[in-house]
Amino acid sequence: MSAVTTTGKRTVTESFSRWANKHRKWVLASPAMAFVVLLIAFPVGWTLYLSFTDASGSVRAPSEFIGFENYFDVLTDTERFWPAVGRTVFFTGGALIVEMALGMAIALLLWRPFRGEKWVRIAILLPLVATPVAVGMMWRLIFEPNIGFANQALKWLGLPAQPWLSGQNTALPTLIFVDIWQWTPMVVLILLAGLTALSDEPDEAARVDGASAWQRFWYVTFPLIMPTFITAILLRGIDALKTFDILYATKGKGGGSFHEVETLNVYAYGLSFDYNKYGESSTVLILFFLMIIGCIWLLTARKKKGSN
Repeated sequence: MSAVTTTGKRTVTESFSRWANKHRKWVLASPAMAFVVLLIAFPVGWTLYLSFTDASGSVRAPSEFIGFENYFDVLTDTERFWPAVGRTVFFTGGALIVEMALGMAIALLLWRPFRGEKWVRIAILLPLVATPVAVGMMWRLIFEPNIGFANQALKWLGLPAQPWLSGQNTALPTLIFVDIWQWTPMVVLILLAGLTALSDEPDEAARVDGASAWQRFWYVTFPLIMPTFITAILLRGIDALKTFDILYATKGKGGGSFHEVETLNVYAYGLSFDYNKYGESSTVLILFFLMIIGCIWLLTARKKKGSN
């Protein structure tokens, strides 16, 4: 009897060993995957729950389940929510378009070896060293209307001073410029890595066939680097969508006196910590989360299509 039991245990152990060896990548990664899922699932789940309640005033105050009332209130808010959506799209789109174009141009310049290449790369990466809050405070001083260097430079050139961050119509474009200054180097790094991994043979073949530099880039290099380009858009786009620190460091509560730079992140932060409306804030965050998931899905589908 004992021999039969031992044989049965050995058979089960051997079967499990074979299964674990066959699926070892999932077995080894499962603890980390479970931790990440729990780390994401709990905050998202709790935020989703709060979005269906009238939680406000205090985190310990009792709240009632009100269904989709918060979603109706937020989606019909044309004074704060939809303008914040527009500013978020404008900020993300404006920064992303310029960063991708400028990043590609700089990456192409750095692609081929040249004298002093190392020092040029170090200089380009310097904006990434500082934290976004420090960058925001630095540019706030530079764009100060009265004593800032930007208006002093315009004065030397004989041009009129600009309100920059103080203007209702210039604050958001100015912050887009700041974002471009800081985060273009990250795009350069990603695209440069993709260019470095490319083979020289397609470009050399096109050169032998008499293709111009622009034709070689557009019809050879760019299609080959498209998956890397989509990855850069995905990473930088998500990061730009959730930008908060630079906006808050330069304009403070509400994105300025007239909410001129109030994106969805700034709006949700204000609802939570300025007005203590946790239910409405959670609703804004869930809608924002769905927007980001939608953008990720579209870009991932485009990347797969480009790979095929």
